[in-house]
Amino acid sequence: MPRLSEERREERRRHILTSAWSCFSRNGFHATSMDDVIAATGMSSSAVYRYFRSKDDLIDAAADEALTLVRDLFGRLLELRPTPSPAEVLEAMTAEARDRGAGQPYDLTRIAIQAWGEALRSPELEGRTRTFYLSVRDSLAELARRWQHEGRVPPTAAPEQIASALMTLMPGLLVGRHLVAPVDAEQLIGGLSSLASAFDSAPSL
Repeated sequence: MPRLSEERREERRRHILTSAWSCFSRNGFHATSMDDVIAATGMSSSAVYRYFRSKDDLIDAAADEALTLVRDLFGRLLELRPTPSPAEVLEAMTAEARDRGAGQPYDLTRIAIQAWGEALRSPELEGRTRTFYLSVRDSLAELARRWQHEGRVPPTAAPEQIASALMTLMPGLLVGRHLVAPVDAEQLIGGLSSLASAFDSAPSL
């Protein structure tokens, strides 16, 4: 039997992953069995197990892919010139939460929500998740420092605090989309502006 090329092996691995993502998006991690994934691939069980030894391996790979989406979003924003404004960053965040998965049989934002819960039971995944989000926070702090340099935020602002506030919004946007109601950029900017005004007018503690 001829050996598969590296490109063909990667195509098969990716096919297994996307089949698993479709199952996980539809039924969740724990209601999906390896038999479900194998059936979705249309491949033999031995072929699937050659790439992934267990469902836990597939869950880990799915979680990593979903978390990487969040990190890569802010990485792309950092590469843009001129630097996106705070409003443009919020627009990009709401668009990512709203549009990810459109036209595809799987939705990695649903998998991201599941991955947060999975990280609470898996110390290894918890460590990788923390590393991902620390990387996200670093990217957002760099954006905030650029905003300071450009005069978009006060020179007295703490970039790390801005980063923490923005990073905290992303999980809420995903929960809103899937469990409450999608939030658009106009709503988010309006709400944050109102809160900022309330803080400015509050008496000193």
